[in-house]
Amino acid sequence: MPSSLFTLSLSTIVLALGLSACQQTNPDAASSDTDSWSCQTEDTPFAYSVCRVDATALASERYSLQLFWQSSDNNEPLLTFDALLATLPNHETLKFAMNAGMYNENYAPIGYTVIEGKELKSLNTKEGGGNFHLLPNGVMWWDKAGTVQITESNALNEQLNNGDVQPWYATQSGPMLVINDEIHPQFNPNSSSIKLRNGAGVCRDGGIQLVNSDEPVTFYQFAELFKDELGCSNALFLDGGIASALYAPSIDKQDKKEMGVMIGLVENKE
Repeated sequence: MPSSLFTLSLSTIVLALGLSACQQTNPDAASSDTDSWSCQTEDTPFAYSVCRVDATALASERYSLQLFWQSSDNNEPLLTFDALLATLPNHETLKFAMNAGMYNENYAPIGYTVIEGKELKSLNTKEGGGNFHLLPNGVMWWDKAGTVQITESNALNEQLNNGDVQPWYATQSGPMLVINDEIHPQFNPNSSSIKLRNGAGVCRDGGIQLVNSDEPVTFYQFAELFKDELGCSNALFLDGGIASALYAPSIDKQDKKEMGVMIGLVENKE
């Protein structure tokens, strides 16, 4: 979301994956595939869409979670899901995609961004206004093996400085929703500020949950969903509102909005 709209910045991120009936020619293969991931809509405790990705799927050669931002042809932001789809080689299929973090007026990320091991934006630990700077904020990142983590920004900064971690992909946003099984300390359970919100969680079973609220909710309600309903020890708010966008063919969603960095699950068919 443009920096001028940070105070209005809302939620961000959802996922969707799936195989159509015509693709499921092998029932056993289809069952195995949906064991690796699933996507659905729920109506309690509020209306939301959620996709789960099993940790073992991301450690396989079949699936990879990726971040996308610029076209390889001209280094211009891709902006849309249609543009992203057009860049994929024939042997890759995009199972889901969504916007993956806050951005400035040029659609460039404002937080730490790593794509295929290359740091495109350094870690942002500055103080400021808006949701991004509602500290603590954090980073969703994963290594080359596909192990996904959500880490508070200062803690990750220390790990990076010590050479303890090597992110292959990373996207920074804020605020954190859940921090080591605790809801963000600045969230008010009695807040009247309700917005559409998107976020991601790394859960106690090692799986990943990506959620898009389909109705306005408070930060506290959104964090509570990750902590209590989805079983995520750490969760991160990404963005939302005018920036909230989802490509989810399995649930018939394909937003046409423009955005900065996108996150997507890719299936390799080679």
